[in-house]
Amino acid sequence: MEISTRTPARARFMACGFDTSTIGAGLVLATLAGNAQAIDVDAGEYAAALPAGSNIGLLYLQHAQRRELYSDGHKVAVKAGLDSDVGIVRVANYQQLGDYTINTQFLLPFGRLEGTRDNDALGQANGVGDLILASTLWLVNDPAKNRYWGIAPYLIAPTGNYDRNDPLNLGENRWRMIVQTGYVTGLTEKLSLDLTADVTVYGKNDDYTSQGLTLRQKPQWQAQTYLRYAVTPKLSVHVGASQLWGGETRLDGQGQHDEPNTSKYRVGGSYWLTPTFQALVNYGQDVSVDNGFKENQRVNLRLLWVF
Repeated sequence: MEISTRTPARARFMACGFDTSTIGAGLVLATLAGNAQAIDVDAGEYAAALPAGSNIGLLYLQHAQRRELYSDGHKVAVKAGLDSDVGIVRVANYQQLGDYTINTQFLLPFGRLEGTRDNDALGQANGVGDLILASTLWLVNDPAKNRYWGIAPYLIAPTGNYDRNDPLNLGENRWRMIVQTGYVTGLTEKLSLDLTADVTVYGKNDDYTSQGLTLRQKPQWQAQTYLRYAVTPKLSVHVGASQLWGGETRLDGQGQHDEPNTSKYRVGGSYWLTPTFQALVNYGQDVSVDNGFKENQRVNLRLLWVF
């Protein structure tokens, strides 16, 4: 991987004592760490406050391609390439807590990362990611008026595959906490608006790269929105956007000035094939990225069972 000596990212990594081959590895790790922290929601996620005793199982499958690399808002002169095929198994159980609906859930990511083109020296990573434990509390659950408001903390444990000598990892070797809130309101009989925001706080990774550096990261924020239209009781279509900011990393106390500051869009739809089985598809792209890989395309498939 070649990065111009005028690129600030290269200068920062060289200042930390990285050789050229490690620059690519460190930049990829930082990028994946930044992209993985925010919890991307699907359209209507906070409108899914089911009755107590209900259970849902979900399988997420995602393919993403990245063909551009940015540093300080400028495209790096390299034929960048990073592909990912990631899945998530998610299970949730719903209960009643006084006057409120609450659920408990766990999520387990798994998949494959691969460096391509000029990044093919990064190789591949396969395995499982970090276990996620979560719970959503609905403070407003009003199906009659199509109004919902929920708060969800996510605790991410460092249980996934991680090796400091590997440039690509599915695990991150650090604890993370995400607090998210989502609000849904009906605009018309068939049109709904989803608003979601979250903040991520990070523990440290004290075994980062083969040099055993200490990685710390400032809080990262994300805002998301969807417009959903119910074509029929079974079929809905949606369009959404999100903005990610903050999350600068520090290596052994030295700031990297690497906030991703990513904006993206998504379009898709969902369909109830049976009363208890739904399929949802999303297509999206990054619109702008300040630091890290830019996704040229992402395809998500979500399968949901109610039982």
